[in-house]
Amino acid sequence: MHITKISAVVCNAEMRNWVFVRVETDVPGLIGWGEATLEWKTRAVVGAIEDIQPLLVGQDPRDIEQCYQIMTRHSFWRMGVIGMSAISGIEIALWDILGKSLDTPVWRLLGGQVRDHLRTYTHLGMGNMSSVYETGADELAERGRAVVQAGYSAVKVVSIPYTHYIAPNRAIDQVGESMDALRSAVGPDIDIMVDFHGRPASASLAREFLKVLEPSRILFAEEPVPPENLDALAELTRTSPITIAAGERIVGRAGFDAALKAGAFHIAQPDIVHAGGLWETKKIAAMCETAGIGVAPHNPLGPIAGIAALHFGISTPNHIIQEEMVGAVPWYDSVVEWPIDKIPGRWDRPDKPGLGLEVNEKEIADHPFRQEVLHTRNAVLADGTVVDW
Repeated sequence: MHITKISAVVCNAEMRNWVFVRVETDVPGLIGWGEATLEWKTRAVVGAIEDIQPLLVGQDPRDIEQCYQIMTRHSFWRMGVIGMSAISGIEIALWDILGKSLDTPVWRLLGGQVRDHLRTYTHLGMGNMSSVYETGADELAERGRAVVQAGYSAVKVVSIPYTHYIAPNRAIDQVGESMDALRSAVGPDIDIMVDFHGRPASASLAREFLKVLEPSRILFAEEPVPPENLDALAELTRTSPITIAAGERIVGRAGFDAALKAGAFHIAQPDIVHAGGLWETKKIAAMCETAGIGVAPHNPLGPIAGIAALHFGISTPNHIIQEEMVGAVPWYDSVVEWPIDKIPGRWDRPDKPGLGLEVNEKEIADHPFRQEVLHTRNAVLADGTVVDW
Protein backbone atom coordinates (compact mmCIF):
# COMPACT_ATOMS: atom_id res chain seq x y z
CA MET A 1 0.00 0.00 0.00
CA HIS A 2 1.32 3.45 -0.89
CA ILE A 3 0.34 7.09 -0.50
CA THR A 4 -0.57 8.58 -3.89
CA LYS A 5 -1.78 12.08 -2.99
CA ILE A 6 -2.16 14.45 -0.03
CA SER A 7 -4.39 17.50 -0.29
CA ALA A 8 -5.96 20.16 1.90
CA VAL A 9 -9.72 20.80 1.82
CA VAL A 10 -10.76 24.12 3.36
CA CYS A 11 -14.17 24.77 4.90
CA ASN A 12 -14.99 28.24 6.23
CA ALA A 13 -16.65 28.19 9.67
CA GLU A 14 -16.86 31.97 10.18
CA MET A 15 -14.15 32.65 12.76
CA ARG A 16 -12.07 29.70 11.62
CA ASN A 17 -11.32 28.08 8.31
CA TRP A 18 -11.30 24.38 9.04
CA VAL A 19 -8.40 22.77 7.18
CA PHE A 20 -9.17 19.12 6.50
CA VAL A 21 -6.47 16.80 5.12
CA ARG A 22 -7.25 14.10 2.56
CA VAL A 23 -4.69 11.31 2.09
CA GLU A 24 -5.27 8.97 -0.85
CA THR A 25 -3.74 5.54 -1.38
CA ASP A 26 -3.32 3.09 -4.26
CA VAL A 27 -5.98 0.86 -2.66
CA PRO A 28 -9.27 1.71 -4.39
CA GLY A 29 -11.57 3.65 -2.07
CA LEU A 30 -9.11 3.75 0.86
CA ILE A 31 -8.80 7.40 1.89
CA GLY A 32 -7.80 8.88 5.24
CA TRP A 33 -8.99 12.15 6.75
CA GLY A 34 -7.31 14.43 9.25
CA GLU A 35 -7.51 18.06 10.35
CA ALA A 36 -4.85 20.77 10.40
CA THR A 37 -6.87 23.86 11.35
CA LEU A 38 -4.81 26.81 12.62
CA GLU A 39 -6.59 30.10 13.16
CA TRP A 40 -5.55 32.94 10.82
CA LYS A 41 -2.86 30.77 9.24
CA THR A 42 -5.02 28.88 6.72
CA ARG A 43 -3.04 29.66 3.58
CA ALA A 44 0.25 28.97 5.33
CA VAL A 45 -0.92 25.55 6.57
CA VAL A 46 -2.30 24.63 3.15
CA GLY A 47 1.05 25.59 1.64
CA ALA A 48 2.91 23.50 4.21
CA ILE A 49 0.75 20.47 3.34
CA GLU A 50 1.62 20.98 -0.33
CA ASP A 51 5.33 21.19 0.57
CA ILE A 52 5.20 18.00 2.64
CA GLN A 53 3.29 15.93 0.08
CA PRO A 54 6.34 15.02 -2.09
CA LEU A 55 8.11 13.62 0.98
CA LEU A 56 5.36 11.05 1.58
CA VAL A 57 4.07 10.06 -1.85
CA GLY A 58 5.15 6.43 -2.34
CA GLN A 59 5.43 5.71 1.40
CA ASP A 60 3.32 3.07 3.12
CA PRO A 61 0.70 5.06 5.11
CA ARG A 62 0.58 2.34 7.76
CA ASP A 63 4.17 3.08 8.78
CA ILE A 64 3.02 6.09 10.78
CA GLU A 65 6.13 6.53 12.92
CA GLN A 66 8.34 6.35 9.84
CA CYS A 67 6.17 8.88 8.01
CA TYR A 68 6.37 11.18 11.04
CA GLN A 69 10.17 10.90 11.07
CA ILE A 70 10.26 11.77 7.35
CA MET A 71 8.01 14.80 7.82
CA THR A 72 9.94 16.16 10.80
CA ARG A 73 13.50 15.32 9.74
CA HIS A 74 13.60 15.48 5.94
CA SER A 75 12.18 18.99 5.97
CA PHE A 76 15.59 20.02 7.50
CA TRP A 77 14.14 23.07 9.29
CA ARG A 78 12.52 22.31 12.63
CA MET A 79 8.83 22.98 12.51
CA GLY A 80 6.90 25.66 14.34
CA VAL A 81 3.16 25.56 14.84
CA ILE A 82 2.34 26.05 11.12
CA GLY A 83 4.43 23.11 9.98
CA MET A 84 3.43 20.95 12.93
CA SER A 85 -0.26 21.61 12.29
CA ALA A 86 0.20 20.42 8.72
CA ILE A 87 2.08 17.34 9.95
CA SER A 88 -0.57 16.68 12.61
CA GLY A 89 -3.37 16.73 10.06
CA ILE A 90 -1.55 14.29 7.81
CA GLU A 91 -0.64 12.03 10.73
CA ILE A 92 -4.26 11.84 11.92
CA ALA A 93 -5.30 10.82 8.39
CA LEU A 94 -2.70 8.02 8.44
CA TRP A 95 -4.29 6.58 11.58
CA ASP A 96 -7.65 6.71 9.81
CA ILE A 97 -6.17 4.70 6.94
CA LEU A 98 -4.53 2.18 9.28
CA GLY A 99 -7.75 1.62 11.20
CA LYS A 100 -9.79 1.21 8.02
CA SER A 101 -7.25 -1.22 6.57
CA LEU A 102 -7.52 -3.39 9.71
CA ASP A 103 -11.28 -2.89 10.17
CA THR A 104 -10.51 -1.52 13.65
CA PRO A 105 -11.26 1.78 15.42
CA VAL A 106 -8.26 4.03 15.98
CA TRP A 107 -8.60 4.03 19.78
CA ARG A 108 -7.84 0.31 19.84
CA LEU A 109 -4.64 0.90 17.86
CA LEU A 110 -3.63 3.61 20.36
CA GLY A 111 -3.58 1.13 23.22
CA GLY A 112 -7.20 0.17 23.63
CA GLN A 113 -10.03 1.34 25.81
CA VAL A 114 -9.38 2.77 29.28
CA ARG A 115 -12.87 4.30 29.72
CA ASP A 116 -16.35 3.90 28.27
CA HIS A 117 -16.89 7.57 27.45
CA LEU A 118 -15.34 11.02 27.66
CA ARG A 119 -16.58 13.86 29.78
CA THR A 120 -16.74 16.98 27.62
CA TYR A 121 -17.23 20.68 28.22
CA THR A 122 -18.32 23.52 26.01
CA HIS A 123 -18.13 27.31 26.01
CA LEU A 124 -20.83 29.92 26.34
CA GLY A 125 -23.28 29.69 23.46
CA MET A 126 -22.33 25.99 23.09
CA GLY A 127 -19.29 27.13 21.12
CA ASN A 128 -20.81 29.92 19.02
CA MET A 129 -17.87 32.22 18.35
CA SER A 130 -19.49 35.53 19.29
CA SER A 131 -20.71 34.03 22.58
CA VAL A 132 -17.28 32.61 23.39
CA TYR A 133 -15.31 35.78 22.83
CA GLU A 134 -17.79 38.63 23.04
CA THR A 135 -20.05 37.88 26.02
CA GLY A 136 -20.27 40.79 28.46
CA ALA A 137 -20.54 40.46 32.22
CA ASP A 138 -24.31 40.99 32.16
CA GLU A 139 -24.83 38.07 29.75
CA LEU A 140 -22.47 35.65 31.49
CA ALA A 141 -25.00 34.20 33.93
CA GLU A 142 -27.75 33.90 31.32
CA ARG A 143 -25.56 32.06 28.84
CA GLY A 144 -24.10 29.91 31.59
CA ARG A 145 -27.59 28.76 32.54
CA ALA A 146 -28.30 27.91 28.91
CA VAL A 147 -25.25 25.63 28.78
CA VAL A 148 -26.39 23.79 31.91
CA GLN A 149 -29.93 23.48 30.60
CA ALA A 150 -28.51 21.89 27.44
CA GLY A 151 -27.09 19.11 29.59
CA TYR A 152 -23.45 20.06 30.22
CA SER A 153 -21.88 19.81 33.66
CA ALA A 154 -18.87 21.97 32.80
CA VAL A 155 -18.39 25.27 30.97
CA LYS A 156 -15.44 27.46 30.02
CA VAL A 157 -15.54 31.25 29.86
CA VAL A 158 -13.15 33.88 28.54
CA SER A 159 -13.86 36.61 31.07
CA ILE A 160 -10.47 38.28 31.58
CA PRO A 161 -10.42 41.71 29.88
CA TYR A 162 -7.79 42.82 27.40
CA THR A 163 -5.01 43.99 29.62
CA HIS A 164 -1.28 44.55 29.93
CA TYR A 165 1.14 44.53 32.89
CA ILE A 166 -1.31 46.16 35.29
CA ALA A 167 -5.06 46.75 35.32
CA PRO A 168 -7.42 49.14 37.14
CA ASN A 169 -8.89 47.84 40.39
CA ARG A 170 -12.36 48.13 38.89
CA ALA A 171 -11.46 45.81 35.99
CA ILE A 172 -10.15 43.22 38.43
CA ASP A 173 -13.22 43.53 40.68
CA GLN A 174 -15.54 43.12 37.70
CA VAL A 175 -13.99 39.75 36.90
CA GLY A 176 -14.71 38.57 40.43
CA GLU A 177 -18.26 39.94 40.37
CA SER A 178 -19.10 38.38 37.00
CA MET A 179 -17.75 35.03 38.17
CA ASP A 180 -19.82 35.26 41.36
CA ALA A 181 -22.89 35.85 39.19
CA LEU A 182 -22.05 32.88 36.97
CA ARG A 183 -21.49 30.60 39.94
CA SER A 184 -24.81 31.67 41.47
CA ALA A 185 -26.57 31.05 38.15
CA VAL A 186 -25.22 27.53 37.49
CA GLY A 187 -24.99 26.29 41.07
CA PRO A 188 -22.21 24.59 43.04
CA ASP A 189 -22.07 21.33 41.11
CA ILE A 190 -21.15 22.74 37.69
CA ASP A 191 -17.45 22.97 36.89
CA ILE A 192 -16.30 26.36 35.58
CA MET A 193 -13.03 26.95 33.77
CA VAL A 194 -11.66 30.44 33.09
CA ASP A 195 -9.48 30.94 30.02
CA PHE A 196 -7.11 33.86 30.59
CA HIS A 197 -5.92 33.60 26.95
CA GLY A 198 -2.48 34.70 28.17
CA ARG A 199 -3.82 38.25 28.46
CA PRO A 200 -2.04 39.41 31.65
CA ALA A 201 1.49 40.32 30.61
CA SER A 202 2.84 39.82 34.14
CA ALA A 203 2.53 37.19 36.85
CA SER A 204 1.65 39.91 39.36
CA LEU A 205 -1.45 40.94 37.42
CA ALA A 206 -2.46 37.33 36.75
CA ARG A 207 -2.25 36.73 40.50
CA GLU A 208 -4.67 39.60 41.16
CA PHE A 209 -7.22 38.05 38.81
CA LEU A 210 -6.72 34.62 40.37
CA LYS A 211 -7.42 36.07 43.83
CA VAL A 212 -10.86 37.37 42.85
CA LEU A 213 -11.69 34.05 41.16
CA GLU A 214 -10.81 31.97 44.21
CA PRO A 215 -14.21 32.25 45.98
CA SER A 216 -15.97 30.79 42.92
CA ARG A 217 -13.95 27.55 43.20
CA ILE A 218 -13.25 27.14 39.50
CA LEU A 219 -11.95 23.86 38.09
CA PHE A 220 -8.91 25.51 36.53
CA ALA A 221 -7.50 28.76 35.18
CA GLU A 222 -6.07 28.42 31.69
CA GLU A 223 -3.00 30.24 30.35
CA PRO A 224 -2.84 32.98 33.01
CA VAL A 225 0.24 34.48 31.31
CA PRO A 226 1.65 34.29 27.76
CA PRO A 227 2.92 30.78 26.94
CA GLU A 228 6.51 31.82 26.31
CA ASN A 229 6.88 33.02 29.92
CA LEU A 230 7.47 29.62 31.51
CA ASP A 231 9.10 31.08 34.63
CA ALA A 232 6.06 33.23 35.43
CA LEU A 233 3.72 30.34 34.65
CA ALA A 234 5.70 28.05 36.95
CA GLU A 235 5.66 30.68 39.71
CA LEU A 236 1.87 30.92 39.52
CA THR A 237 1.55 27.14 39.49
CA ARG A 238 3.66 26.92 42.67
CA THR A 239 1.79 29.66 44.52
CA SER A 240 -1.79 29.81 43.22
CA PRO A 241 -4.60 28.16 45.21
CA ILE A 242 -6.34 27.68 41.85
CA THR A 243 -5.35 24.82 39.55
CA ILE A 244 -3.38 26.10 36.55
CA ALA A 245 -3.78 24.57 33.08
CA ALA A 246 -1.70 25.36 30.00
CA GLY A 247 -0.05 23.88 26.94
CA GLU A 248 -2.34 24.54 23.97
CA ARG A 249 0.39 26.66 22.36
CA ILE A 250 3.23 24.23 23.08
CA VAL A 251 4.38 22.17 20.11
CA GLY A 252 5.83 18.67 20.34
CA ARG A 253 7.52 16.66 23.08
CA ALA A 254 10.49 18.99 23.38
CA GLY A 255 8.26 21.91 24.29
CA PHE A 256 6.36 19.88 26.87
CA ASP A 257 9.60 18.47 28.28
CA ALA A 258 10.79 22.00 29.08
CA ALA A 259 7.40 22.93 30.57
CA LEU A 260 7.25 19.81 32.72
CA LYS A 261 10.78 20.34 34.00
CA ALA A 262 9.85 23.91 34.91
CA GLY A 263 6.71 22.77 36.74
CA ALA A 264 4.72 25.14 34.53
CA PHE A 265 1.20 23.76 35.09
CA HIS A 266 -0.98 21.36 37.07
CA ILE A 267 -2.94 20.22 34.00
CA ALA A 268 -1.54 19.87 30.47
CA GLN A 269 -3.57 20.97 27.44
CA PRO A 270 -1.89 19.63 24.31
CA ASP A 271 -3.74 20.15 21.05
CA ILE A 272 -3.59 17.04 18.86
CA VAL A 273 -3.86 19.19 15.73
CA HIS A 274 -0.84 21.34 16.67
CA ALA A 275 1.33 19.17 18.91
CA GLY A 276 2.20 16.58 16.25
CA GLY A 277 -0.84 14.36 15.84
CA LEU A 278 -2.23 11.43 17.77
CA TRP A 279 0.97 9.47 18.42
CA GLU A 280 3.04 12.47 19.45
CA THR A 281 0.25 13.59 21.80
CA LYS A 282 0.07 10.09 23.28
CA LYS A 283 3.79 10.39 24.03
CA ILE A 284 3.22 13.80 25.60
CA ALA A 285 0.41 12.37 27.73
CA ALA A 286 2.72 9.57 28.89
CA MET A 287 5.33 12.16 29.92
CA CYS A 288 2.64 14.02 31.85
CA GLU A 289 1.40 10.83 33.50
CA THR A 290 4.93 10.07 34.70
CA ALA A 291 5.05 13.57 36.21
CA GLY A 292 1.70 13.09 37.94
CA ILE A 293 -0.15 15.46 35.61
CA GLY A 294 -3.46 14.91 33.86
CA VAL A 295 -4.35 16.12 30.37
CA ALA A 296 -7.36 18.16 29.26
CA PRO A 297 -6.73 18.51 25.52
CA HIS A 298 -7.36 21.79 23.76
CA ASN A 299 -9.82 21.54 20.86
CA PRO A 300 -11.88 24.52 19.68
CA LEU A 301 -11.50 23.32 16.09
CA GLY A 302 -13.51 21.41 13.51
CA PRO A 303 -15.33 18.06 13.63
CA ILE A 304 -12.46 15.84 12.47
CA ALA A 305 -10.27 17.25 15.24
CA GLY A 306 -13.09 16.46 17.65
CA ILE A 307 -13.34 12.86 16.49
CA ALA A 308 -9.55 12.44 16.74
CA ALA A 309 -9.74 13.81 20.30
CA LEU A 310 -12.44 11.25 21.10
CA HIS A 311 -10.22 8.34 20.07
CA PHE A 312 -7.31 9.87 22.00
CA GLY A 313 -9.35 10.31 25.17
CA ILE A 314 -10.90 6.82 25.11
CA SER A 315 -7.35 5.36 25.09
CA THR A 316 -5.47 7.75 27.43
CA PRO A 317 -5.44 6.95 31.18
CA ASN A 318 -4.66 10.44 32.49
CA HIS A 319 -7.30 12.19 30.39
CA ILE A 320 -9.48 14.50 32.52
CA ILE A 321 -11.98 16.31 30.33
CA GLN A 322 -12.34 17.22 26.64
CA GLU A 323 -13.00 20.65 25.14
CA GLU A 324 -15.51 20.70 22.26
CA MET A 325 -17.13 23.29 19.99
CA VAL A 326 -19.96 21.43 18.30
CA GLY A 327 -22.09 24.59 18.30
CA ALA A 328 -19.52 26.66 16.41
CA VAL A 329 -21.77 26.92 13.34
CA PRO A 330 -25.37 25.71 12.79
CA TRP A 331 -24.30 23.29 10.05
CA TYR A 332 -21.48 21.64 12.07
CA ASP A 333 -23.03 18.17 11.75
CA SER A 334 -23.64 18.50 8.01
CA VAL A 335 -19.94 18.57 7.12
CA VAL A 336 -18.81 15.38 8.83
CA GLU A 337 -20.96 12.49 10.03
CA TRP A 338 -19.70 11.39 13.45
CA PRO A 339 -19.27 7.74 14.50
CA ILE A 340 -21.37 8.38 17.65
CA ASP A 341 -24.45 10.27 18.76
CA LYS A 342 -22.99 13.23 20.63
CA ILE A 343 -24.58 13.82 24.03
CA PRO A 344 -23.95 17.19 25.73
CA GLY A 345 -21.19 16.59 28.24
CA ARG A 346 -20.55 13.00 27.15
CA TRP A 347 -19.01 11.33 24.10
CA ASP A 348 -19.33 7.55 23.99
CA ARG A 349 -16.80 5.10 22.56
CA PRO A 350 -16.91 4.81 18.74
CA ASP A 351 -16.75 1.37 17.17
CA LYS A 352 -16.49 2.02 13.43
CA PRO A 353 -13.17 1.34 11.63
CA GLY A 354 -10.56 4.09 11.50
CA LEU A 355 -11.81 7.39 12.87
CA GLY A 356 -15.29 6.23 11.89
CA LEU A 357 -16.31 9.41 10.10
CA GLU A 358 -17.95 10.20 6.78
CA VAL A 359 -17.01 13.49 5.07
CA ASN A 360 -19.56 15.40 3.00
CA GLU A 361 -17.35 17.09 0.43
CA LYS A 362 -20.33 18.71 -1.26
CA GLU A 363 -21.28 20.46 1.99
CA ILE A 364 -17.67 21.60 2.41
CA ALA A 365 -17.77 23.07 -1.09
CA ASP A 366 -20.74 25.19 0.00
CA HIS A 367 -18.49 26.90 2.56
CA PRO A 368 -15.30 27.80 0.66
CA PHE A 369 -12.33 29.67 2.08
CA ARG A 370 -13.01 33.18 3.34
CA GLN A 371 -10.92 35.52 5.40
CA GLU A 372 -11.69 34.61 8.99
CA VAL A 373 -13.21 37.15 11.38
CA LEU A 374 -10.24 39.02 12.81
CA HIS A 375 -11.20 39.03 16.49
CA THR A 376 -7.60 39.80 17.34
CA ARG A 377 -8.03 43.36 16.07
CA ASN A 378 -10.11 44.03 19.17
CA ALA A 379 -7.10 43.47 21.45
CA VAL A 380 -6.10 47.12 21.69
CA LEU A 381 -6.17 49.28 24.82
CA ALA A 382 -7.67 52.77 24.91
CA ASP A 383 -4.27 54.35 24.31
CA GLY A 384 -3.61 52.23 21.20
CA THR A 385 -1.38 49.62 22.86
CA VAL A 386 -1.67 46.24 21.15
CA VAL A 387 -2.08 43.45 23.68
CA ASP A 388 -2.64 39.70 23.67
CA TRP A 389 -6.03 38.60 22.35
